[in-house]
Amino acid sequence: MHQFFTAPTARKFSPTAVFWFTLSLTFATIYAFQALQKAFASEYVVQDDARQFVFWMQRFVDPELLRNDLMAEYYQSITPPGFASFYWLMAIIGIAPLLLSKILPAILALVTTIYVFGVAIEIFPIPAAGFLSTLLLNHSIWMRNDVASATPKAFAYPLFAAFLYYLLRGSLLPCLVAIALEGLFFAPMAFISMGILLLRLLNWQKGRLSLSRDRKDFLFCLTGLGVAFLSLLPYAIASSKFAPLITINEAKSVPEFMVGARVSFFYNNNPLAFWFAGPETGIFPYVGPAQLFIGILLPVVLIFSDRFPLTSQISSKIKILTETVLASFAMFFAAHLLMFKLYGPSRYTQHSLRIVLAIASAILLITLLDMAFRAYLNYQSKTPPQYPRNPLKKKILLLPLLFSFLIFSALIIYPHTLRFFPRPGYVVGETTALYQYLQQQPKDSVIASLSLEANNLPTFAKRPILVAREYSLPFHTKYYGQIRQRVIDLISAQYNSDLNRVRQFIQKYGVDFWLLDSSAFQPDYFDRIDHANRRWLNLYQPATSEAISNLQQGTVPALAKFVDRCAVLRERDLVLLQTDCLLKANSN
Repeated sequence: MHQFFTAPTARKFSPTAVFWFTLSLTFATIYAFQALQKAFASEYVVQDDARQFVFWMQRFVDPELLRNDLMAEYYQSITPPGFASFYWLMAIIGIAPLLLSKILPAILALVTTIYVFGVAIEIFPIPAAGFLSTLLLNHSIWMRNDVASATPKAFAYPLFAAFLYYLLRGSLLPCLVAIALEGLFFAPMAFISMGILLLRLLNWQKGRLSLSRDRKDFLFCLTGLGVAFLSLLPYAIASSKFAPLITINEAKSVPEFMVGARVSFFYNNNPLAFWFAGPETGIFPYVGPAQLFIGILLPVVLIFSDRFPLTSQISSKIKILTETVLASFAMFFAAHLLMFKLYGPSRYTQHSLRIVLAIASAILLITLLDMAFRAYLNYQSKTPPQYPRNPLKKKILLLPLLFSFLIFSALIIYPHTLRFFPRPGYVVGETTALYQYLQQQPKDSVIASLSLEANNLPTFAKRPILVAREYSLPFHTKYYGQIRQRVIDLISAQYNSDLNRVRQFIQKYGVDFWLLDSSAFQPDYFDRIDHANRRWLNLYQPATSEAISNLQQGTVPALAKFVDRCAVLRERDLVLLQTDCLLKANSN
C-alpha cells in the first residue's frame, strides 16, 4: 500500500501511472457527465454567461437573425477572435453554437485533467499526486461556472495547463501554440504566460539574483513573447465603435459599479472585500472547495524537508508554481493600476491560482500520507521479534495512517455530499409557448420588456430585445449610454398615463411586442420582482422612482388599459402585447 500510494515512477506508462491517470479521467468524466445531464435536462437550457457570448453567434447559422441588433453587435465586438472563429468553424460543420456551448465544457474539463496530471508528474513523479491534483481541480472548476460557461474564460484552464506542461517538458513548438491560443481565446492567461517566461530568465542563488545561463530559457522567452504579441495584436488594435472605456474616476461616481449593481467593483470602503472577495477586483473571489487551500502550507513542508523524506522526489521544476504565483500577482496589480484596460484584475489570479493550489495541495497530502506510512512501518521493523510489541503504541501509530486514508477517501466522496454539485450555472427557460410564438414572428421583431424573462429571449426566441439586465455591461460608454437611455425610456413609457408617450416610444425604437409581468401594474410590483432585477432597475433614476410613485398613488398607466385587448399570448405570469394594437387603439 505504501508503494502503491507514494512510490515514484520513472516511466510515463508504468502500470501504477496508467492506473492513477485512468482514475483521474474517470472522475473527470463522471463530473462532466453530471453537468451534461443538467445541460440536456430540457429543450431550453443555457449557461448563464453563455447568454452573453453565445446568443449573437446564432447568426453563424442564420445571418438574418439579430441583424443590426445593438447588443449582438456589442458582444461580437468584445469577443476574442479565436473564440469567435472556433464557434464559427463548428457552425460551418453543422454544430450549432448553443449545442456546442453545452458539449464543450466536458471536453475542456477532460483536456484540463490530462495536462494538469502531466504537470503534476513533471514536478512530483508520484502518480497518486497527479490524481489528487486533477481531483481537487475538478472539484473546484465544477463548483464554479467558468469552464461550464463555454465562454472565453472556459479555455483558461486547458490552455494554461497545456502551456505549463510543454514548458516543463521543454517542447518549444507546442508551448508556442498554447501561448498563441491563449492570446486568441483568453488574453489574461497569455499575459501570465509571458510573465512566467520573463521570470525564468532569473535565478536566485546564494541570496543573489542572477540571469539564467540556460540558452533554452532565452529561446522560450523571446519566441514566446513574440508569439504572444502577434496573437494579442489584432484584439489590441481593433478600434471598437463602442469605445472609449469608462475611466476609474468615472466608475467611482456612478452607481453601476457599486455593490449590488450589474458589475460590483467598489465595496463601500471595505478593503478586504475589494482586494480579496470582489468578483472583478479580488485575488480569489470564489472560494471553494476549502481543501484546495491546503496547498498554502506546502512551503512550510519544504522548509523542513529533512523531516519529510518524500520531498526528495520533488524536482526543481516546482519553481514553476512560484513563477506562476508571482506572474499572476504582477498582472493582478497591473490590472488594478490600469483599471478596465487589462480586464478585471481577478482574471489574473483566480484561474491560475486554482491550478497552482490543486497541485500544491496534492503534493502536501501525499507527503503527509508517506510520513504516516513510514511511522507505522518503522515501528514494525524496529521492534525485535523476541520482544512483544506494545499494542497501545501500535494503535496510536496506526491512527495517522487511518486519518490519512480518511482524508483521501473524503476528497473523493466530498462533492457527492453537496446537493448543488456540479454547479454549472445553467438557466432553464420555462416559457416554452412564448419562445415558440416569437420564433414564428419576423426575424427583425423587437421585444421591449422589464421582465426578468427578457434575459432569455435572444437565446431561446432568437429575436432581438430592446434591453435586459444580462446585457447591460457599463464598461464602454457609447454602448452603455444607449442602453441606459433605452431603459429609462422603457420605464417611463410603461408607467406613463399618456398613451401618446407610449406611441412615441414604440415608434422611436421600432418595438413590435411588449412583454409584461402579470403583476407589472400592481403598487408593490417593484418590491416583488427578482432581487437582482430590482437592484438593476433601481439604477435608472429618477425614472424608476417616478414609476413607483405613480403606482403607489393609484395612477393607472396607459398601457394597463390595453392589456386584455392587445394580449396575443399569456403564459405563466407573463403577458405578451402586440404594439400594432396599441398604435391603432391610440388612433381611435
